[in-house]
Parts: sequence; C-alpha cells; structure tokens
Amino acid sequence: MRHSLVLFGAFALFLFIGTGEIRPQEESVTQDKIPKVVMDALLARFPKAKIDKCTKAKEFGTVVYDIEFKQEDRKWETDIKENGTYINYEKAIEAKDLPKVVSDAVEKRYPKSTLKESMEETEVMGKDEKLSAYEVVLATGDKKYVELKLSPDGKILEDTGARSQKKRSNRGRTRGRT
Repeated sequence: MRHSLVLFGAFALFLFIGTGEIRPQEESVTQDKIPKVVMDALLARFPKAKIDKCTKAKEFGTVVYDIEFKQEDRKWETDIKENGTYINYEKAIEAKDLPKVVSDAVEKRYPKSTLKESMEETEVMGKDEKLSAYEVVLATGDKKYVELKLSPDGKILEDTGARSQKKRSNRGRTRGRT
C-alpha cells in the first residue's frame, strides 16, 4: 500500500511538473503592470473601462489576463491573451434578462436558491463574436455560494456545487477504508 502511494505521488508530481497544466496559478496584477498591448485591446473595445481587479494565469501554454471592470455602471469581465487577442468577455445582466430555458434549468438544479449575479458570456474568435454561455452565482438554501455556467439552450456546463458535493461524497466513501 505504501509503495502504491509513493508511485501515485511521483506520478502526480510528474504530471504537475511535466505539463504545468493541472491547475493554472493565478497571480494578481496591478493596472500599471498590465502589458500595453492588453490595455490597448481592452480600451479599444471598452473605452470607459475602470478596472477593479486583474489576474494573470498560464492556460494551455498561453498567459491570459482576466480583467474585471466597470463601464458605465455595468460590471464586465474579459479574458485577453498576452498578445492582445480576446478570448471572451462577460457582461452583467439582470435576472429578468436570462432566457427562460436558462432560468428554468437554474431553478430545477437549485430550487431554493437566490440569484446573486448573472453574466452573459460572449466568445470572441477573430472578428466573429458568439453568445456562448450564461454564468450565475447563487446562494443556496444551506447558505453556500455556487456558480453555474449554462449554454444558451439551458444545458449546465459547469456547476461548482456539484464539484464540492462530489468531493464530499468521495471523502465519505474513502474515510472508512483501511
């Protein structure tokens, strides 16, 4: 058993060092440290952006800047590669502006939750832009916050609550083992 744990640990370390992609490490970036090409890209699309927060992380070998900002009293977020290429942007929207199919999927998954934030995500591919998802932050009945990412047709793409529930259930199953 001990030998297996050592081998597993070595394998996990190899994956982490070898790929560097297990979990991107985010690093806070002050506005004066954001590269000019990234700032130029941000301000070209959002000329009145007032930055609240910026982080950078290496994702699949590319440095990406995640910038949270306000423009004309609306919250926005964007991901921009270090070369100034947009990946996507998100804008805050009112709950009433969520498509019914998305609202219904949220209600079905977390029926006793309270919507705290909703964002509309647009994917940018060169000059083409496409509505790609909706992100919602919910306060659940047990006073926990979860984030859902849903496709425009209401399919749940990501659920932070499901991940934490899976971790809890996995911990519960392994606790009794020897």
